[in-house]
Amino acid sequence: NDLFTKEKINEAFENIMKNADKDWGGFGKAPKFPQSFVLQYLLRFYHISENKEAFQQALLSIDRMIDGGIYDQVGGGFARYSTDTEWLVPHFEKMLYDNALLLSIISEAYQLTCDNRYKEVIEETIQFVQRELMHPEGGFYAALDADSEGEEGRFYVWEYEEVIGLLHNDATLFCDFFDIEPNGNWEGKNILWRKKKEKTFCEEKNISLEELQRTIQKGKKILLEKRNERIRPQTDDNIILGWNALMNTALCKACAATGNEAFRQLAIDNMHFLLNKFSIKNALGFFHSWKNNVAKQLAFLDDYAFLIQALIQLQETTGNTDYLEKARKLVVDVIENFSDTTSDFFFYTGANQTDVIVRKKEVYDGAQPSGNAVMAEN
Repeated sequence: NDLFTKEKINEAFENIMKNADKDWGGFGKAPKFPQSFVLQYLLRFYHISENKEAFQQALLSIDRMIDGGIYDQVGGGFARYSTDTEWLVPHFEKMLYDNALLLSIISEAYQLTCDNRYKEVIEETIQFVQRELMHPEGGFYAALDADSEGEEGRFYVWEYEEVIGLLHNDATLFCDFFDIEPNGNWEGKNILWRKKKEKTFCEEKNISLEELQRTIQKGKKILLEKRNERIRPQTDDNIILGWNALMNTALCKACAATGNEAFRQLAIDNMHFLLNKFSIKNALGFFHSWKNNVAKQLAFLDDYAFLIQALIQLQETTGNTDYLEKARKLVVDVIENFSDTTSDFFFYTGANQTDVIVRKKEVYDGAQPSGNAVMAEN
């Protein structure tokens, strides 16, 4: 098979780098999307080739995002994309799948670097998902809107005076670090972001790292409590099988990277929820979405592919071979119901789905990985 030769793998890397932003990380011009798969490719390419340029671009991209406004500096979690090159002003909507994919990447980056900031972001983002996107029984909701009270971002931005009033003696240092200005850094308001690394900032201010970190943690806690009093953005409380499976995989990776057992338990509980609520009673197969105790719409290729991937990951994290056995059965189902006799690719819809006029095939990654690519890996 000449599909994945060393030359092809190098060529993919070279093509990725043609579009790389060497100053601000990421790829292309604004609006900027996280492009998780590209970052994952670079990290893995570095792992096998020790190509420093790949590693640097991946880490630069992750660092700029987690220091930017696309990352919620107060409450954790990532917005969908940035409207500018510098990752400052996000489109404030938060999607479950973006957070899942970024968690997976940052977990892999943490395994390669042991950089504590990555661990912090993993923990904060999982806390955000638990706090704001979790159904009491263990499923994860689809998304949070960008708007509240009729204004985009209103829930997330801060007035300078408000922060000063809340933080008292710590306010000056906190505002300096997060670029909170009297006139605002976006439309008269402030989006928190980190313009400098903690170490650099401490050297310039002649303070200890401990002092800065204490001020940051204390300030963030006060701001989060205050923010929780605001009118919240709407939650899209659909629970989607494939998106939950992506988060399940992310939790397994986060547990493997950090050793935090709570993440594993969260993945186990979530998988229990998915296998319970989504499987079609008295028949093989799964539903695509669940809400208010009703599961509906037959699952698509992506749902199955991501679920199989999550089961394989969960087996690796727990050592419980029941998950592997379940994954094997599902692969057999997919081959039976989604195969196309004329090509090697799977259809997006199963053979049992009667309400589609044309059965299409998705080959390319979009905002989420292609079901065909994930099935190849499975």
